[in-house]
Amino acid sequence: MKKLLFVFYTIFAAQIFAQADQNKNPFPVTFTDIAANAGLREATVYGGVSSKKYIIETNGCGVAFFDYDNDNWTDVFVMNGTRLEGFPKGKEPTIHLYRNNKNGTFSDVTDKANLRRSGWGSSVTVGDYDNDGFNDLFLTYYGQNVLYRNKGDGTFTDVTKQAGFPVGNIRWGSGATFVDYDRDGKLDLFVANYLKFDVKTTPEPGKGGNCFWKGIPVNCGPKGLPTDTNLLYRNNGDGTFADVSEKSGIAKVGGRYSMTAIVTDYNGDGWTDIYVACDSTASTLYRNNKDGTFTDVSLESGTAYNEDGNAQAGMGVTVGDYDNNGFPDIFKTHFADDLPILYKNSGKDFFDDASRLAGFDHTRYVQWGTGFADFDNDGWQDILTVTGNVYPEVEKFFKEYPHRSPRLLYQNTGNGKFKDVSVTSGAGISEPKSSRGSAFGDFDNDGDLDVLVMNMNEPPLLLRNDLKSANNWLSVKLVGTKSNRSAIGSRVIIKIGDKLQSQEVTAQTSYYSHNDLRLHFGLGANKQADSIEIRWASGQTEIVKNVASNQFVSIKEGSGTVK
Repeated sequence: MKKLLFVFYTIFAAQIFAQADQNKNPFPVTFTDIAANAGLREATVYGGVSSKKYIIETNGCGVAFFDYDNDNWTDVFVMNGTRLEGFPKGKEPTIHLYRNNKNGTFSDVTDKANLRRSGWGSSVTVGDYDNDGFNDLFLTYYGQNVLYRNKGDGTFTDVTKQAGFPVGNIRWGSGATFVDYDRDGKLDLFVANYLKFDVKTTPEPGKGGNCFWKGIPVNCGPKGLPTDTNLLYRNNGDGTFADVSEKSGIAKVGGRYSMTAIVTDYNGDGWTDIYVACDSTASTLYRNNKDGTFTDVSLESGTAYNEDGNAQAGMGVTVGDYDNNGFPDIFKTHFADDLPILYKNSGKDFFDDASRLAGFDHTRYVQWGTGFADFDNDGWQDILTVTGNVYPEVEKFFKEYPHRSPRLLYQNTGNGKFKDVSVTSGAGISEPKSSRGSAFGDFDNDGDLDVLVMNMNEPPLLLRNDLKSANNWLSVKLVGTKSNRSAIGSRVIIKIGDKLQSQEVTAQTSYYSHNDLRLHFGLGANKQADSIEIRWASGQTEIVKNVASNQFVSIKEGSGTVK
């Protein structure tokens, strides 16, 4: 009895001290959803609301923060879906492009931009593939992927066929990312495929071995459904792309349900690699061999499985240097009853599973989009993750697995650990939603990072960061010349005294989404960065010294800072 009382009082005391610590050093970030007032009112339609008959209805889609008109205010792009029964002609849901009005509101310019399109949308990747100074869009679908060229006049043109991409066939495109894998200054394109799906041959809920969850009949898959292969297209420099999937070794990796794709130079050799979060199978790390080919090194690098050697249901993925040692780490989200995984980069071509050591313990929710982001500008990257179950039918049997659930916000404490601060960070975090994609960026140019979130069968969330802190910041935009103009694959290292921070420019991240291309750094109490080192995607290195805080800086390759 005394032993039980001792354990009880120990736990109680720990909770009291933890609360006291939270009150003493509260996380100064509150998120407020301003989507409706900002003009983001259109719902993302995706499958049934109260039940999902097939897996095609469950995965949802991505979102993007990107500056399509080069006015230095990030705009909003939201993918969309459909329903099995379809819609009357002219009433179909469409993707949406919202122009930033620079006053906290957005205007829907979808039709004006010639972007109206419907179907089972998946992911978005952004990059200037033709180096004309305007960022283009590549979208994946179940059905037909599409390449939209930004004409620079506020409109886009569908150039899928002209660019040489396959048309007319049906595949389930999932993650995709622009990547200059051969360092020729032109953006190539990696495209993942989730699985082979046909509504005519896929079993209905409860009609197969992989059609139950906790004894409840649910939609079938992904296990039991055939896998597909990933693809790589080389940019020919004339507006067309060539399929080099087999020659490059990308298509040789099989037997995986590929989802979100992200670029990272994980081994620091100056050549961009590709990591793919995979559902219910080993994830994939494609190492760039510097000769036009890739090798899957996920097993030997420790990024295929968790520390127990188990495959996980990888959905979202983000790359960041959470411990500020100069090496990019990987954070990946998973299904309910499983931990997200934090792969700590050892700097020796190997990653360690640091999930439990870092303090992650949430397993109740299905987790999707995620991002490393320094929300409080203290110089340490925090993590936000969005959640939502794929089985709306289950919560009436198991209340602990709700269809709609909160966001999860973790404060980086600067000692290798994260603290869950979700309950103190505002209604924008706590209001239940069934979310999928999320994007991170400073949409209101006020010096702190905001979040855009896709919700199933509801309008998106636009989470404004209402930061109460005197911490300083710096936002860095890169413009490539020898490198691709979007500078995708480049790395920025900021040094202040003997401390450093590093970030990479990516073209897809989170879950099927795209972040603001400007890299945001918190500087804490520091009034300047002693140096900004850019390791360009071309292989060149450039250093800019003594850059004042609290400003947006643009650095052009070979020219230093520019207006």
